[in-house]
Amino acid sequence: MSDEGLGQARAKMRDAGVDPVAIDVFEHYYRLVESGETGMIPESTIQPVDIPALDDADIPSPAPTDGLAGTVVIKLNGGLGTSMGLEAAKSLLEVRDGLTFLDIIARQVLWAREEYDVRLPLVFMDSFRTSEDTLEALSGYDLAVPTPGGGGLPLDFLQNKEPKLRSDDLTPVTWEADPDLEWCPPGHGDLYTALRGSGLLDRLIDAGYERAFVSNSDNLGATPDPLVAEWFARSGAPFAIESVRRTPSDRKGGHFARRTSDGRIVLRETAQTLDEDKEALADLSRHRYCSTNNLWFDLRAMREELERREGILGLALIKNVKTVDPADSGSPEVIQIESAMGAAIEVFDGAQLIEVTRSRFLPVKTTNDLLVLRSDCYRLDGGSHLVLEEGLEQVPFVDLDPRFFKLVQRFDERFAEGVPSLRGAEQLLVRGDWTFGAGVTVRGRAELEDPGEPAQVAAGTTVE
Repeated sequence: MSDEGLGQARAKMRDAGVDPVAIDVFEHYYRLVESGETGMIPESTIQPVDIPALDDADIPSPAPTDGLAGTVVIKLNGGLGTSMGLEAAKSLLEVRDGLTFLDIIARQVLWAREEYDVRLPLVFMDSFRTSEDTLEALSGYDLAVPTPGGGGLPLDFLQNKEPKLRSDDLTPVTWEADPDLEWCPPGHGDLYTALRGSGLLDRLIDAGYERAFVSNSDNLGATPDPLVAEWFARSGAPFAIESVRRTPSDRKGGHFARRTSDGRIVLRETAQTLDEDKEALADLSRHRYCSTNNLWFDLRAMREELERREGILGLALIKNVKTVDPADSGSPEVIQIESAMGAAIEVFDGAQLIEVTRSRFLPVKTTNDLLVLRSDCYRLDGGSHLVLEEGLEQVPFVDLDPRFFKLVQRFDERFAEGVPSLRGAEQLLVRGDWTFGAGVTVRGRAELEDPGEPAQVAAGTTVE
């Protein structure tokens, strides 16, 4: 049945106009799933890894701008933020001061162009669901960058899509209630396939660019920085990832390690961790570093490797089992075949890791993160960089009751009169259905217990 399923999947992708190389990449992973491959990385096969710090790099101060001058900024922007109840591009969500992720990203790049006198193209990898809204939202910014011969570079390119597979027979699922839900993105590991298939990789090289800086659009700490760009340019590495020290909030996330069989650096995601290894995954003293998903790669080295492998980098498989309709637990169980772009670190000889400060890793994955970014812990400076307020060394740990705060709409309703002051807080734990009045202040290690019914923190209250 699997050969029949693969044939159906390939035909479905061809009919939808998917790039032929992307179809071949899909087949590569399909065969792995068919053979029983899970993509798991057992703890017994890896060792902890040490990572040098950017602060110790031998770079002049102020950092030269040569590295940044040859860089293109790529933002991964295919997500809808469905886990937060959003139905459009997550990057359209307001972060603070009336500005969305897209507003702040555009302003950061425009500031860097002027400040460092560099071309610095900005390109988004959108999905078929985010492209139109993204381009419309950015239409008010002059982000065009001319190229030799005219024409300029596109503001976005599309990631590929692939069919969700029924878990019982590996055939493409059919869902007449919403045919769009029959498709899924192949994970951000598709970046390299999409860059090559769209022709953008060649266009960037032809326009004189040497390296790419890639990050998630929901990480506003991932700014175009001349110090990091110069470090990567001088390193001679074909590929590198920025890493940070893991904190308690990262216990359930992925981490870097070194494979014992060949000494290669690997990125182990949560979905690649066996149940019996979850305790080791959460051990911050053993696996100390996680990925920011801010990565750098040499454009020519990437093109050469893709050509050598006929477009298939062979990144580690991530097999995600879900339901075809995420909002309907009774809908058919499906397999989504994915890969992570950071997994390319094990593909390239000489790939490197570099430890950066936490200021370059400010992802918004939940409304807990959103509350902190909207609070008085941060401000936007003249370059639209999110910076900690003076005197703060770290932000508080926030955990809001997901029953009432997980979805952005419900979150906004409960903070309609403004978010509380968190500058004096170490943590804020909220259990139950609480609504916050104006001018609330949180101090120390604060916890609101579940009152069992809707309740309100009155305006002007100090929660300690």
